[in-house]
Amino acid sequence: MRVLIACEYSGTVRDAFIRAGHDALSCDLLPTDVPGPHYQGDVRDILADGWDLMVAHPPCTHLAVSGARWFKDKQVEQAEALAFVRLLLAAPIPRIALENPVSIISSRIRKPDQIIQPYQFGHEATKTTCLWLQNVPPLVPTDIVGKGARHVTKSGKSLPEWYNLPPSPDRWKIRSATFPGIAAAMANQWGALA
Repeated sequence: MRVLIACEYSGTVRDAFIRAGHDALSCDLLPTDVPGPHYQGDVRDILADGWDLMVAHPPCTHLAVSGARWFKDKQVEQAEALAFVRLLLAAPIPRIALENPVSIISSRIRKPDQIIQPYQFGHEATKTTCLWLQNVPPLVPTDIVGKGARHVTKSGKSLPEWYNLPPSPDRWKIRSATFPGIAAAMANQWGALA
């Protein structure tokens, strides 16, 4: 399967699909964090290149409800972000999965088809992730472990590094990366649709 991972610089989802035997390419305005097939540029340049599946991670900066207190000051940015989401969902690709945190996509475009958590895929963490799906089934949890947004899990382990990060220039980048267990589930389950 030819898989486009839109708006991904981490390589996490791309590499999961490659490990599952697919021809996968990540695309972002930023360079990739790890070596691998990556198009650094605007995803609009390659949307019509004959992909079988796209997993898209549009930037949530102007969409996530966690930033609701600033919504009144960024109407233009929100309109542009929503237009980009609509463009991705309308891409000429037969199977599309779009991922974002709880956001205004739900009220301005449509409700998500599925809401998942890292603890359903082997990570003792909570990070509500919404999926808008077109011609792909909802993900089936692969490894349900301790849940809850606590600083320490039931097993006494600290939550992953992304959870307790102090403010820094890279905090957004670290917190936006997809958990490897979720990426593996995407590759194994959606990759099997070929």
